[in-house]
Amino acid sequence: MASVQKITPSLWFGSNCEEAMNYYVSVFPDSKIVTTKYYPEGITEGPMKGMEGKVLTGVFELAGQRFIALDGGPLFKFNESISFTVSCETQDEIDHYWDSLSAVPESEQCGWCKDKFGVSWQIVPTALGAMMMDEAPGKAARVTEVVMSSKKFDIAQLKAAYEGKN
Repeated sequence: MASVQKITPSLWFGSNCEEAMNYYVSVFPDSKIVTTKYYPEGITEGPMKGMEGKVLTGVFELAGQRFIALDGGPLFKFNESISFTVSCETQDEIDHYWDSLSAVPESEQCGWCKDKFGVSWQIVPTALGAMMMDEAPGKAARVTEVVMSSKKFDIAQLKAAYEGKN
């Protein structure tokens, strides 16, 4: 029996949910759109007026993580208080996700970026956690200094700081 994901993030898009789902699926390997249901035709009153043909419920998976999404109109907007962290083993991975997802240069800081839909992402090397938790004198402080001055992370720069070679 397949296990059910206990917690599933739900994303509210104004009116471009289908575009976003297709885009995210193109960026992350091992990803797919599971289902898409659309608002019915003929809604003439209420808050869903004009939403005909937009996504009522979309379910998609990014690298095995399931998401639910919908078009709900302009009432709510994404902000940086919620983000998705992408753990990367290599600089090539960091570069791929950063180049694919970062669309708002003024939002770039400390490995965070914002995509063209307003969703915030943290593109982080997997080794960063161990570097930041190291109790050896100075190592975590040097890495923190690099983190705080970075936009996109550079693994070689972080490693140099960790080893005291910067």
